[in-house]
Amino acid sequence: MVETRFDIQLHIKTGSDFQCYGKFFLGKNKKFANDIFQKLKGNRSVNDKTILHIDLVEARNELPVNIQVISCSLEELAENCRSSQKKYLNSLTWKAYNSVALEKLFISNISG
Repeated sequence: MVETRFDIQLHIKTGSDFQCYGKFFLGKNKKFANDIFQKLKGNRSVNDKTILHIDLVEARNELPVNIQVISCSLEELAENCRSSQKKYLNSLTWKAYNSVALEKLFISNISG
């Protein structure tokens, strides 16, 4: 069975290459991950003068593939980290709320 997951990876230029220094798990839903990534602040064009960039990575059976990339300033990076994690945590809260609500509905229908 193929396991797919989506992450946002943070990279900084160190000399001639980029070093990954952070990763945020976005879940297993491609549409959700893409929606969050599309709302990030930054520049969609990345070049050799870019110092910071953010990648949307899809991993299938732990084999990562970069789907999209943006470059950003330090201020944009801070806002992106804050907003993407807030959206992710809100989705978890919403799923937990809906799960409890459905369980209550199911139990009331069985007992009622």
